[in-house]
Amino acid sequence: EIMINRINSDLANGFGNLVSRTVAMADKYFGGTLPENRLEGDFDQSLKDCLLSVREKVDKCIDETRLKNALEEIFVAVDRANKYIDETEPWVLGKDESKYDRLATVLFNLLESIRIISTLLSAFMPTTMPEVWEQIGANADICTYENAGKFGVLPANVTVHKGRILFPRIDMDKEIGELNAIIEKNMAEAKAKLNADEAAETFTPAPLAEQVTIDDFAKVELRVAEVKACEKVKKSKKLLCLQLDDGFGGRQVVSGIAQWYKPEDLIGKKVIIVANLKPVTLCGVESNGMICAADAPDGSARVVFPDQTLPNGSKVR
Repeated sequence: EIMINRINSDLANGFGNLVSRTVAMADKYFGGTLPENRLEGDFDQSLKDCLLSVREKVDKCIDETRLKNALEEIFVAVDRANKYIDETEPWVLGKDESKYDRLATVLFNLLESIRIISTLLSAFMPTTMPEVWEQIGANADICTYENAGKFGVLPANVTVHKGRILFPRIDMDKEIGELNAIIEKNMAEAKAKLNADEAAETFTPAPLAEQVTIDDFAKVELRVAEVKACEKVKKSKKLLCLQLDDGFGGRQVVSGIAQWYKPEDLIGKKVIIVANLKPVTLCGVESNGMICAADAPDGSARVVFPDQTLPNGSKVR
């Protein structure tokens, strides 16, 4: 919540608003290109003094590894520039064409302020600041760290370009809600893993069945098959109906794994099937084979997935 408030305050309401207002006024009153005539006035020097002192303050903070303080110094300059707008009232100047020289001076000073601020911020936000430069008619060649200590670098007849809102306000309730949902999901997954680990520690394998001969085992055909389609069996909560490519023209198998797998979890996966079981009908649906699965410690069944590069129809030995 503190971080969102800071973003909304410093970036959206502060710097983002400074950029959008300045560019919008330059576009509204001068069609985007400032005239070269200038008329200095009150508050100009105070603004310049503030902006020209920022780089040195930021340098000192960075040298002392005080990045938070460096950002605070930059946003002091943002506040000063926004105050300059209130002091000079460019919207009032724009109503009188005889004051357009003064208006052009105010807007140029604001664009220069944005150039200096965005140059210093580029160390922290290297992706977004070039978009700011494009909107104020600047580029990376102009917005160098050396030029951040100078005022009056932009061309006198600079042309601005209106662009997207760079720092939209964040809906706090929505963001916190989404964050809480992520936290709850992660906690549920962690709890499930913990329960599975605990179950694994106490897991007792089922007793072995009666011994069979190698000849008995050889009668069972285990094959690799790919799930091409899968859907729930309408009359059952436990059964899935799978359409398989078994390498022999395809087959349909019904499996009691619907409690643990959604159809989309299986489509495209290769499984191991008992391929030579006699057909049976389950809930009115014919099944030609059986999907191999293992008992998990939590009582669920887990499908045994073979190497997914094996060809369909490969014999499992």
